[in-house]
Amino acid sequence: MQTSIFIAQLLGPVFVVVGIAVPLKPQMFRTILQEFIRSAVLLYLAGFIGLLGGTALVLTHNVWVPDWRLIITLIGWFTIVRALITIFQPPWIVAAGTAILAHRGVFVGAAVVDLIIGLVLSYFGYAG
Repeated sequence: MQTSIFIAQLLGPVFVVVGIAVPLKPQMFRTILQEFIRSAVLLYLAGFIGLLGGTALVLTHNVWVPDWRLIITLIGWFTIVRALITIFQPPWIVAAGTAILAHRGVFVGAAVVDLIIGLVLSYFGYAG
């Protein structure tokens, strides 16, 4: 449980910050995404770093219980899957990024999801 609390304390505020920053600076994040999907180097680096981070998260926290700790495990596995797709199928990531840029609401939706995940993890990490 101590590992779960530490990871919640680490990830919670990060998700909260991103969840707040995206709607406050939408043009900045749109520009970042535009530049990201144009760069093969950035795509590969994001995949590589994501694979390292996701694997580290799963190795330290592969907890399949029906409570808040499952969020951490799912983030780890999702990160691994996304990283593998980024490394082996970068055109899929480019297509997804292009679709996201075409629909402004996706940024707001992603920000809301990030904010909720961040608040839940912060609550259990710091108040629990």
